[in-house]
Amino acid sequence: MKPKTIGEGTIHSILEMQVPARTAPEMFPDATQEHVDKHRHWLEPVCMQPETGLLIITHQSYLIRFAGLTILVDTCIGSDKTHHARPDFHQQKMPLLDNLRAAGVAPEEIDMVMCTHLHMDHVGWNTRLENGQWVPTFPNARYLFNKTDFEYWETEYTKLDWMGASFAESVLPVMEAGKADLVAGDHEIRKGLWLEPMPGHSPGLVCLYMESGGATAAFCGDAMHHPIQVPEPQLSSIFCDDPVQAVATRTAFVERHADTDTLILPAHFADDSAGHIVSAPGGCIFKFGN
Repeated sequence: MKPKTIGEGTIHSILEMQVPARTAPEMFPDATQEHVDKHRHWLEPVCMQPETGLLIITHQSYLIRFAGLTILVDTCIGSDKTHHARPDFHQQKMPLLDNLRAAGVAPEEIDMVMCTHLHMDHVGWNTRLENGQWVPTFPNARYLFNKTDFEYWETEYTKLDWMGASFAESVLPVMEAGKADLVAGDHEIRKGLWLEPMPGHSPGLVCLYMESGGATAAFCGDAMHHPIQVPEPQLSSIFCDDPVQAVATRTAFVERHADTDTLILPAHFADDSAGHIVSAPGGCIFKFGN
């Protein structure tokens, strides 16, 4: 993603990985071939492989510099983490910190880590392995976790293989180190930076809004996994905790921001990642770029 400017703030994408993942019906149980064919003309080749139909998924953090703060939004998969349910993630060496340094920022320079929710691919670099112990990767940062999401997964994480090790390795050590703040879904960080609740995909999913100089950006996490969900908001992913609520949340979000100047920054969109929701015949589409 090319760097973005929102008033006095700047945004960079810090890439962990970008891969062809699943077909639309594999990712979204209610998706049909008709959905794919309807949107193929604007999804290929950037967001969907023409030859396989696999959707392109990005894992990235967003680096924000604004109002004297250096903020990292979500922390991807992480290195050395236990992911038995995902062999492609399991105990891998991931490049996020190298890419962060290439953007001119050392881990010690991060002031705040904001996790839109606590799924495994959004918390991985919260911690790193040091002498056999998981320690906070960003030693000078406060970590913001939504209180609803933390309390839900604190009681549920041992029941799901794909969440158990991740929560224990990447979330609880931050709490034990006294580095985390549990905040409400409508928390205001400071003027021009605030959260809004986006439940469904995860009970405490939040959207981080940034406003400066008359411009607005929305970091909406996994409210949308892929651009096909902009014209088809009724498609919830296999990873959604409450698919019905996720549809309601996503539909309202698309309607709210359609044909506005708000820059939308989902967690997993490929290529430029950021863009705008714009009206088109038969519904809205996602238009990449400033």
